Amino acid sequence: MTNRNTKGHHPGKEAAGRAAAELVKDGSIVGLGTGSTTAYAIKALGEKVKKGLDIRAVVTSYQSEMLAIQAGIPLTSLAENPVLDIAIDGADEVDSNLNVVKGGGGAHFREKVVSLSANKFIVVVDDSKISDTISMAIPLEVLPCARELVQQQVAQMGGKASIRPASRKDGPVISDNGNFIMDAAFGEIPNPQEFADKLSNVVGIVEHGIFTNTDKVYIGYKDGKIELRE
Repeated sequence: MTNRNTKGHHPGKEAAGRAAAELVKDGSIVGLGTGSTTAYAIKALGEKVKKGLDIRAVVTSYQSEMLAIQAGIPLTSLAENPVLDIAIDGADEVDSNLNVVKGGGGAHFREKVVSLSANKFIVVVDDSKISDTISMAIPLEVLPCARELVQQQVAQMGGKASIRPASRKDGPVISDNGNFIMDAAFGEIPNPQEFADKLSNVVGIVEHGIFTNTDKVYIGYKDGKIELRE
């Protein structure tokens, strides 16, 4: 499970987040994702807003909403601004073709909506998230009444889906939308786009965590250096 906060400073995460923040231009409508690396981007954008940068942000979770408010970034919504100039978000795994897996924080449904609403989707990660082929369990947001059906359909695809248990409450992790978060292990996924299409056809899944729409990835290393892939 990915640590979702910035406790314990990571120079690479901060460098990646700040590099992405530099792409945001005056007058932009920005999508703000969720997670520890994105939190650095939000902080950097807040510093720019205090210096006069004029932006508005659409958030993907309660976490990013609170961080944006704390940073002094004005908020808007997709209802008011259905097309975003740029979206910045983290990821739990990035493969060699810039396909990513998200959902370690359970916000992947809103994150996917925001990323697909943006003209550019920028991912920020540290180097531990890089792999040749996607192989981690895929996060699923699932309607509570469909959890058994989803498990059956995932099993027919050769995987095993389990409800993600909450760490500081009894019972399952519940998304900001009131649904269950499940994790489905399939092993290596060599063709993420094809597999994403199959998961999208599973009845009961609100959204899965495979994203195939990344434009750029900033990778941060522990020495503070960054690598850009596009």
